Amino acid sequence: MTDDLLTEKARRGSPIALGETARTPRELWRRKLLWIGVWLVFLSSPVHDLVSGGHTTGGTVAGWLGLAVFVTVYLSLLFRDMGAPYPDGLVAALIGSMAVLATVLCLTLGSAWLGLYCYVSVACGMVLPLRVAFWTIPGTAAVMLLVGLRTDEEEALNLVLLVLLIGFAMTGVSQLVRTTVELRKARATVAQLAANEERLRLARDLHDLLGHSLSLITLKSELAGRMLPGHPDKAAQQVADIEQVSRQALVDVREAVTGYRRPRLAAELAGSQVALTAAGITAVIPAEPDLDGVPEESEAALAWTLREAITNVVRHSGGARCTVDLVRRQTLDGPVLELSVEDDGSGGSGKGPGNGLTGLTERLEKAGGTLEAGRVKRGFRLTARVPAGPVPDIGSRS
Repeated sequence: MTDDLLTEKARRGSPIALGETARTPRELWRRKLLWIGVWLVFLSSPVHDLVSGGHTTGGTVAGWLGLAVFVTVYLSLLFRDMGAPYPDGLVAALIGSMAVLATVLCLTLGSAWLGLYCYVSVACGMVLPLRVAFWTIPGTAAVMLLVGLRTDEEEALNLVLLVLLIGFAMTGVSQLVRTTVELRKARATVAQLAANEERLRLARDLHDLLGHSLSLITLKSELAGRMLPGHPDKAAQQVADIEQVSRQALVDVREAVTGYRRPRLAAELAGSQVALTAAGITAVIPAEPDLDGVPEESEAALAWTLREAITNVVRHSGGARCTVDLVRRQTLDGPVLELSVEDDGSGGSGKGPGNGLTGLTERLEKAGGTLEAGRVKRGFRLTARVPAGPVPDIGSRS
């Protein structure tokens, strides 16, 4: 949406904010021409001096030629970002040539040309690094004063303050533009990181939601297939359950996409009982949990953990029994709610944590919790801990 607005601004010719990259060549030329127009006033004296006829024909031609070269060098510095960036050595050479031209023209044609040093000062403040501009701008004013001693000392004294102020003002403008550009780039980076985080959230939610729901649908489909010849009524019940699970999965996916999905631990405990029973696994699951004072973020993280753990038990463990424990514990960092899921199966392939466990670890870390998972003597155990209340201030315990 922002890009569309910027494109529309450029198309209509409306100004774009400071530090914002020009969207079209026309916009870039408009900006540069604005800079040129501001400083054209300092060319009035040299031009008037040439057209007034106070010099010989050769002097007038040389003056026009020198002024054209001076303005061309200045414009090349002004439009340096239209193509490949100038190297530092070339920038220094161009500014030096401007200073030499201004000095030669002033000494040969008179004090009317002292205003060219304003352009040299502007170029120093505009294109040179700040630490270099801080001594080149006063140096430009000093050279102008020395030249003014040979041409018109009073005119030089009148211009010296202007040369200093205009040069240092340009350093401030350049720094402001650079800072604004950096801030815009940082804002774009933050927006990109936020988009990446949202994609990760969506990937985790869809993995946990669909992995559990599809596993349950597969189990009930297989069970219905086995029941169909001899027990059509029971098979019909399994098919009805499949329809209910698929509808709920559709609702869950829609909520996950819109960011409103926040599972409840009590509902996941009940769903775990159904999934384990359908898989033929004996389930030992606690009754309604006590969640008084538990933050919603902590409850949601444990609910996701339970869903993924039960999905893994059903799909990979090959066990016959699964025990789920949910207890509160008091630690030095405050109360925690601990969820433990243990089965008596093989524990999977043992090739390292999969996408599910990796996503759970990230989810629990965001909620201030931890995850431990690994094989035990008789199966596999997953333990998740999350804060069960406000985390106390560390300074208050010192």
